[in-house]
Formats: sequence, C-alpha cells, structure tokens
Amino acid sequence: MTNNESMRRRLMTPEELAEYLGVTLHCVYAWSSRGGGPKVLRVGARLRYRPDDVEAWLESVTDDRKAA
Repeated sequence: MTNNESMRRRLMTPEELAEYLGVTLHCVYAWSSRGGGPKVLRVGARLRYRPDDVEAWLESVTDDRKAA
C-alpha cells in the first residue's frame, strides 16, 4: 500500500456540506436529527460527512430521467 492509499480523505463539516449542496445549514442539521440526507458520522460531539457517502447519497436521490 502506498502512502497516498493509506491517507483518508478529509471529512466535510456541516457548513461545507450545506455549501456544497446549496442548502441551508438548518436543513443539514434537520437531516442529521430526523434522518434523510447523507450518512452522518459523529466524531465526539461533531457531525462529519465522508465525501464518498455524500456522492453515494446524491446518486441515490438523483432523478436521472430525461425531461419529456
């Protein structure tokens, strides 16, 4: 395994996730408390998101049907 393979990608903060998705921070916190949204990790008292989980969630909720 190379050094690059052993390094983890940086986790996203709720603020970064909200900016990336174009939603409010309130929306991100609502997802974490009520369900929905990308898989959330709790690191101590902090919420964090894996970029791969965010992309997987986006793929699962994206309606890729072509408009008629």
